[in-house]
Amino acid sequence: MRKGAETRERLLSIAEAAILAKGFGATSIEELIAEAEITKSGFFYHFRDKTELARALVRRYLEQDEILLDNLFKRARELNDDPLHAFLVGLKLLAEMMADLPEGHPGCLVATICYQERLFDKDIHDMTQGGVLAWRERFVALLQEISEIYPPNDDVDMEEVADFISTIVEGGIIMSKALREPEKLAGQILLLRSYIKLLFSPRMS
Repeated sequence: MRKGAETRERLLSIAEAAILAKGFGATSIEELIAEAEITKSGFFYHFRDKTELARALVRRYLEQDEILLDNLFKRARELNDDPLHAFLVGLKLLAEMMADLPEGHPGCLVATICYQERLFDKDIHDMTQGGVLAWRERFVALLQEISEIYPPNDDVDMEEVADFISTIVEGGIIMSKALREPEKLAGQILLLRSYIKLLFSPRMS
């Protein structure tokens, strides 16, 4: 059972890297089993077809995403009890994490699926939408907690600000890849951090 779980995980990792590099449609089962060094029947033991593989990939990606953010912002809160300063610490930690990726961020699986939406069924689209909404819910909760102590300096909707955070991260990934500048994503997150700081920091009288 352990060997089977390891094979499944290896297949998912290989498939995710291939799909992020060239897309779902251009990724074949044959190349995946060749790289994983298993038989075709071995692939179908784990996944009924490519759609089931995609579903497992999205589920895994979203779960890993949630774990990463949970741990990062939990650590930030341990470092500072104040909600605003803890959030700023969390964004700094996120920027440092992205800066430590020598080849840059490999890409967002959710974005890849959105770009090739016709290749996927409603269940997969619902999963990706759920992942985006989970980011919104997470950041709205953090922003509302901050705004209770630090009223924002502009008339903004916290849901829009939460979506802005997601947009900056996703856009930073695209810019990094388009410009071949791995450090671009971290820089964009730090600019986002500056915006949040200016939005909530008390004005000097």
